[in-house]
Amino acid sequence: MKLTYIARLKFFPFYLISLLPMPILYFISDVLYIIVYKVVSYREKVVRYNLVNAFPERTGYEINIIEKKFYHHLCDIAVEAIKTLTISEKEIKKRLIIRNPELLLDFQKKHQSILMYAAHQGNWEWLVYLPIYFQIPSYTFYKPLKNGYFNELFLTIRERFGVKCIAAKKGYRTIIRQKNENLSVMNCIIGDQSPKRKQAKIWKEFMYRETAFLTGAEKIADRTGPAVVFPNFRKIKRGHYELQFHIVEKTETSSIIDNYIKLLESSIRKSPELWLWSHKRWKLSS
Repeated sequence: MKLTYIARLKFFPFYLISLLPMPILYFISDVLYIIVYKVVSYREKVVRYNLVNAFPERTGYEINIIEKKFYHHLCDIAVEAIKTLTISEKEIKKRLIIRNPELLLDFQKKHQSILMYAAHQGNWEWLVYLPIYFQIPSYTFYKPLKNGYFNELFLTIRERFGVKCIAAKKGYRTIIRQKNENLSVMNCIIGDQSPKRKQAKIWKEFMYRETAFLTGAEKIADRTGPAVVFPNFRKIKRGHYELQFHIVEKTETSSIIDNYIKLLESSIRKSPELWLWSHKRWKLSS
C-alpha cells in the first residue's frame, strides 16, 4: 500500500530517507553507529551490565565483540524500519524468507486464531510484513509514544501493509471481542517487556537471573484458545532475514511462559547481538 499524499508531506524527511537505496541506508547506519556507540554512548552502561550478567562465562573481550555487533544491528533496524515507508512487496519477499509458512497456513485453513508471542529479537519491526504472506487479519499491541508526531509516524510504518495497531491497554478487551465474534485473527504480543510494578507478573529464571514476565499471553491463551507461536529471526546478512515459527504449547510440566522462555533464551544464545540489550529488562530485580 502506498502512502497518502498527506502522509508523505507530514513525514517528508523520513519519506525522503526511505527512498534511498539500501547501500546508502546502510552507510547512514554506519555513521549512526559511530554517533550512538562511540560519541553518545547510548545506554552503554545498561547494555554492558545486561551482557555481563547474561553471559558470565564470556570474557571481557567476547562481551565487547557482542556489544559492538549489537549496536551495529540496532542501527540497521532503525534504517530498515524507515525503509518500510516505501519498500515494495517484491523487495520484502527477497529480504524476508519464511522457512516454514505451512505452520501458519495450516492454522489459517482451520480458521484458528494465532497469538504471535514475539520478542525484541532479530528485526521484530518486520513482523508487520506478515500480512503479505498470510491472508489473515493481523493486529499488534503497542504502548503509544508521548510524542504525538513520532507516535503517528510509527503507526504509519507499522500499519502500511495491513496490520492494525491497538493500544496495549485495550488489548485484552480487543481479543475477548474477537473471540466472542468468532473471528479468526493473528495477534502479536511482545513477551520480553519488563512489567510495571503494579502489573500482573510471574517470576521465572531467564538468562541466569530471576526475571518478571507479564502473565497476559498465558491468560489470553487459556481464555481464547489460539495457536501460540514464537517467531525466531536469523540474520543472513545485512537487510536479509529468515523467519521460522515455533509452536509454544502448554504441557503437564511447563507453562506457555516456560516454553516461550526456553525458545527465546536458545535464540539469544545462538545470536546474542540480535536481542535488544539496551532496554532495562531487569529493572524490577536490579
